[in-house]
Amino acid sequence: MKTEGVWLPIITPFYNGKVDIESYSKLVEHYVNQGISGLIPLATTGESPAIEEAEFEMVLDKTIEVVNGRIPVFVGHGGNYTEKVIKQLKVVEKYKVDGILSVSPYYNLPSQEGIYNHFLQISEATDLKIMIYNVPYRTGRNIDNETVYRLAECQNIIGIKDSGGNLKQSLELLMNPIKEFSNLTGEDASYYHHLTLGGAGGILASSHIKTSDFLDIFNKIQENNHNQALKVWKSVYPITTLLFQETNPAPLKYILYKKGLIQSPETRLPVTGTTKELNKKLDALISF
Repeated sequence: MKTEGVWLPIITPFYNGKVDIESYSKLVEHYVNQGISGLIPLATTGESPAIEEAEFEMVLDKTIEVVNGRIPVFVGHGGNYTEKVIKQLKVVEKYKVDGILSVSPYYNLPSQEGIYNHFLQISEATDLKIMIYNVPYRTGRNIDNETVYRLAECQNIIGIKDSGGNLKQSLELLMNPIKEFSNLTGEDASYYHHLTLGGAGGILASSHIKTSDFLDIFNKIQENNHNQALKVWKSVYPITTLLFQETNPAPLKYILYKKGLIQSPETRLPVTGTTKELNKKLDALISF
């Protein structure tokens, strides 16, 4: 079944420096009940680089317990050392997850051949489904479309989270789709036009807020009701821009805290909390 719809890269709440597993459990239940298409714990929005190994398993265990098979779960799992990523897959495979969202190797600036072989070896090492994640403004290296097409030949590489920030490249991938390959946007502000050009959906941090509206936009596009989808999109679009004025997920955590969904807006260094200036804008935009 094609991976599509609105997927939530869920935050990891902290309280007094520790993972707030109670708030996390409530969040998972809340968003499953909202009707999200799939859940992605421990991704970038989940502050995965700042999660200890024991915490990683604790969050993953709680995710599977609460979801209880109701929606698919892909785990954020990547890195810049291929062998280490493959070894750590054994931890992920202990749990009944559907797949992984795997970021392209960061910092060490691999060639396209290096990126290809990185994902190829991960693919050969697991039966889990793999969604590749292209986010060059964080990794320092783009995954070219030619590499995406090559990787799509691997049976368990089933899609891409496209946060490439290159409109021309994204359009080329949308206009020349790969059969049975899911193209989901990770650029929240591009969600509407991505769908209208045939995209499969989005992996959207913004969908923590006004979740039902993001789902409604997807459903209306599937029904070919673009005008009504656009009306809903215009109401949520300001959220997609404001949430990224400062480092994700700090603005998002501020809102979730103000809405009473988590106990604290804490992030972990080097990510800091939101500024007073942004908080005023968020307060004005979001009806608490």
